Amino acid sequence: MAQFRCQECNALFDIPRETLDKYPGWTPKFCRKHSPKMAKRGKARPRAREEHLTLDEVRAKYSAGPQTGVFTDGSSVPNPGPGGWGVVWVVDGEILAQNHGHAEATTNNRMELQALIEAYKLLPKKEKATLYTDSRLCVNTINDWAPKWEDNGWKKKGGEIKNLELVKELVSIDRAHPHCEIAWIAAHKGNLWNEYADSLATAWMRDEL
Repeated sequence: MAQFRCQECNALFDIPRETLDKYPGWTPKFCRKHSPKMAKRGKARPRAREEHLTLDEVRAKYSAGPQTGVFTDGSSVPNPGPGGWGVVWVVDGEILAQNHGHAEATTNNRMELQALIEAYKLLPKKEKATLYTDSRLCVNTINDWAPKWEDNGWKKKGGEIKNLELVKELVSIDRAHPHCEIAWIAAHKGNLWNEYADSLATAWMRDEL
């Protein structure tokens, strides 16, 4: 067996040596779950639109979207698996601060929540700002669901509250910044600073930031 790394999910996969011998010069790029051939048959997972661009490449390629705010993103590849989070604070297109981190074992949702927590840590408590996330789950959690769960003793109908410790921490730090709000932004739609935050969140997968 020969081993390769999937360019889509970063997972290692094996290819029999006899298969490689049939196609001299072929270097497999995708695991079975993300194979274009399997996608044509309707059996592959939808491929994410991650480009794995460096920060400089992101700024060279994209320019659209809001130019002021705190932009956050989180990722896990595969999910669950290793992952990262990224945060960038910009005003009129100028970066005031940025940060990113990595976890060996996590999930997409945990990293999205952690990114928002880290975003608040960049801001003075009196700062007025919009925190952007491409996770509708995070937006709904903080803006709609969490207050109801709290009133009910941190319980919800239908089961446990996942990532409760992060939800509680985010609720607390959100309340400590009364002039800020959390808003949704579309992912991979050419919004410069969302793409920049995405690049920070996936920096652990690259050699160059």
